[in-house]
Amino acid sequence: MLHVVFEGGEEVIYDLNEDMAEIPDFSVLRTEPGLYEKVHLDESRTCVYWSDRVDLPSDTLLEYGNRIV
Repeated sequence: MLHVVFEGGEEVIYDLNEDMAEIPDFSVLRTEPGLYEKVHLDESRTCVYWSDRVDLPSDTLLEYGNRIV
């Protein structure tokens, strides 16, 4: 699970389990020790990423994440 707080105050919980099971590049989040905890925010502040092959844009997080009210 990834907890994201946006600048406007919106909060979502995004479940990465399906991505890790269905997208081959995301499987490294399970297999590479410590990688999951090294999530970064890109300079434009529109994407979180772990590597050049594993990232999630903010619109995906908002659309598919569970909003916290």
